[in-house]
Amino acid sequence: MNTSEFAKALAARTDMTVTQATDVTKHFLDLVKEGVNKGERIAFLGFGTFSTARRPARTGVNPQNPGQKVKIPARTVVKFTPGASLKEAAKGGKFKPLAAAKKVEKKAVATAKKDVKKATSAAKRTTSKATSTAKKDVKKATSAAKKVEKKAVATAKKAAPRKRK
Repeated sequence: MNTSEFAKALAARTDMTVTQATDVTKHFLDLVKEGVNKGERIAFLGFGTFSTARRPARTGVNPQNPGQKVKIPARTVVKFTPGASLKEAAKGGKFKPLAAAKKVEKKAVATAKKDVKKATSAAKRTTSKATSTAKKDVKKATSAAKKVEKKAVATAKKAAPRKRK
């Protein structure tokens, strides 16, 4: 698979046009090149890691003339270390293209569940507070009504004519 075939496959799997996928692919490769140029280690979990290594100067043999020794200068080389899922795919094992996305999804679902629990408990606390406040208000109103009733009864007794014996 070459770059243009890769971009077409990427466009087919995503919501991008082939042009957009080609641009994304080019930018990805540019970022990897820039990182390697700076000597950075670029790791893609499960896929692999790009890094650089320094090779010292050494003496080698000219393959066209095995008796002739050749000096090979020191240089920096690019290394790629494949990740576990890439190794598994190379063996012909099960390939899980979105395993990392599933982990992220599980974490998001767990976080959402926690948020729902927090919101539910907060709502319950608020409802509980409102209920207790309402109960207190009812008690106050009831006691006030009883006081008013007692006063009314007392006033009515005072105002009512007394029976003479």
